[in-house]
Amino acid sequence: PLYDLETELNRLPASKISSCKINVEVCNVTNETHMTNLFQQYQPEIVFHAAAYKHVPLMEKNPFKAFEVNVLGTKLVADLASVHHVDKFVFISTDKAVNPTNVMGATKRMAEIYVQGLNASQRNHTRYIVTRFGNVLGSNGSVIPLFKKQIEKGGPVTVTHPDIIRYFMTIPEACQLVLEAGVMGKGGEIFVFDMGLPVKIDDLARKMIRLSGFEPDVDIEIKYTGLREGEKLYEELLGHGENELPTHHSKIKIAKLETHNFFSINRELILMHKGLEFKSNLEIVSFLKHHIPE
Repeated sequence: PLYDLETELNRLPASKISSCKINVEVCNVTNETHMTNLFQQYQPEIVFHAAAYKHVPLMEKNPFKAFEVNVLGTKLVADLASVHHVDKFVFISTDKAVNPTNVMGATKRMAEIYVQGLNASQRNHTRYIVTRFGNVLGSNGSVIPLFKKQIEKGGPVTVTHPDIIRYFMTIPEACQLVLEAGVMGKGGEIFVFDMGLPVKIDDLARKMIRLSGFEPDVDIEIKYTGLREGEKLYEELLGHGENELPTHHSKIKIAKLETHNFFSINRELILMHKGLEFKSNLEIVSFLKHHIPE
């Protein structure tokens, strides 16, 4: 995807990117030396942090990598943003961080907690902003490309549960709202995007089959495979006890959450980092459960 992104950006007409110079770097967000060098070289004013493992069942089987990248990778980049006096740090979170039922959602919630705590820390001058939204149509791992491939092969089209629902938005809409939130954010907010009405995945599969010129359950079978590990029937955009505040943008609200003690959570994550490779999956998940009671 990085290669695709570089190619797409470099092919834009000069009028669209004016005098922008695009640099693509292949780095590991958990490697302190690499990331420090990157910040020293570019001295960014704004950081959009989107690096994460997001596949729910894969992360259920790999809590170590989910925690390493989604939590410790975010911590490293967020810390460096503060050290290098970045003006704004926009963290891309997910609706799966709300009342998480899986490792992926819990690691993203843990990262939210850290970033919010860091924003409130007295030693920090960077403004940290969190954006939370659901599925993006056509993004990596999205259900629509999967259904398209299954239809092209003649089926079956696999749906986990007949009643499962998800929120969707398009890539341009998601990008626009992230940029809007980045502009309006003063630091410490968790912006929740209006995702519209939820879509029943079963209806989506049937509509795609018909649009391809076939009849569901006649020409192409719809097969129900059962909910995968950690998967919810429906996603939520607000957690228990969370309230929304309006903004001047009709599609962006602010979730009101309790800010955790930064020094306490920072100390715990430093200790966790030191011995992470020796921790069992059970210990990693227990750590997340302890800090994320919801």
